[in-house]
Amino acid sequence: MQQTLQAVSGQKQQLEIEASETDRALAELEKLTDTAIVYKSVGSLLLKSERQTLLAELKERKELLGTRITVLGRQEERTKERMKELQEKLQEKLRPIGAASN
Repeated sequence: MQQTLQAVSGQKQQLEIEASETDRALAELEKLTDTAIVYKSVGSLLLKSERQTLLAELKERKELLGTRITVLGRQEERTKERMKELQEKLQEKLRPIGAASN
């Protein structure tokens, strides 16, 4: 369960970094005119593209990242709650029998 929480938290953090990078790219594109020459990275290549096309792609990507971050955040919270419940149950079962009746 701890590993699951760490994996979810790691994925969420990576997506948050990617969302931040996307925000910075959008901010830079917003400063340009439609006639500016822009490129997009595709693997190890830079391909010439149109500003409006890139803006649309980045906005869509930002929305998708936001959705995935939200889903992972919920999963992270559910996992934390489940871990807390299991810990409480375990502590309850480990209490001495006499202490349980007090």
